[in-house]
Amino acid sequence: MNEFFGRMRKSPQGLAGLVLIGVVLILVLFGPQLAPYSPTEMSVFMRYRGPGLEHLFGTDQYGRDILSRVMYGARSTVLLAFIATMLGTLAGALIGTASAFLGGRFDEYIMRTIDAVMSIPSLLFALLIVNLLGKSSLNAVLAVGIAFTPSMARITRSVALSVRKQDFVNAAIARGESSWYVIVREMLPNVVAPIVVETTIRVAFAVMLFATLSFLGLGAQPPATEWGLMAAEARSYMHLSIWMIIWPSAAVALVAVGFNLLGDGLRDALNPRT
Repeated sequence: MNEFFGRMRKSPQGLAGLVLIGVVLILVLFGPQLAPYSPTEMSVFMRYRGPGLEHLFGTDQYGRDILSRVMYGARSTVLLAFIATMLGTLAGALIGTASAFLGGRFDEYIMRTIDAVMSIPSLLFALLIVNLLGKSSLNAVLAVGIAFTPSMARITRSVALSVRKQDFVNAAIARGESSWYVIVREMLPNVVAPIVVETTIRVAFAVMLFATLSFLGLGAQPPATEWGLMAAEARSYMHLSIWMIIWPSAAVALVAVGFNLLGDGLRDALNPRT
């Protein structure tokens, strides 16, 4: 473990990613406690204020403190994106590993179905699912998770195919272990490294996708503090205060960059060749 973190610190991308994600993690865990104001506290006399000593990020159309809303929004935006990524990763890992283990016609049918689904862009696929399920944060999480499942299944299968040929898998089969046991206990632990790297990068896409759904009115609903929803609400007031849309958009961008850098660092740290 010490060697792993040593490699992460030696990687410029990994170190920068750790710092950015560390800040995000603090906001997710302690954002509501650190916020200077309530995210719903309104003041008709403080509307459209720019950044200042009293309100570091300015105020919105209702006089609410933007910094407080961004800090509260970290929990809803990042946490929900992380949950959606975990759902897609778990489902995709199980499907991909099972497909590689069973092989034959089962593998052919699963992969051709995966290819057909992957031909649909993730955003379009998520929009279709949310429209079918209805507008809500929970449905947006399910939509993002389902949209990520096919690509994770294909990535996992590509790694699991080589694991399937290993002696410890053949030994488990010879012992008479069930297919479920071999897939979950023997194969999945040996495909974790590439899955972890891909999952880290996918969180960045999930944050942007979840923010996009909220921006389009299909994810979080008012008066939620989700960053995409904050940017959507600020569109009509950009001519009065540009800060209303800059800060939530910058938060989404920084989280996406942080997870991408962290993924690059993990890839270098987990690469056996290094």
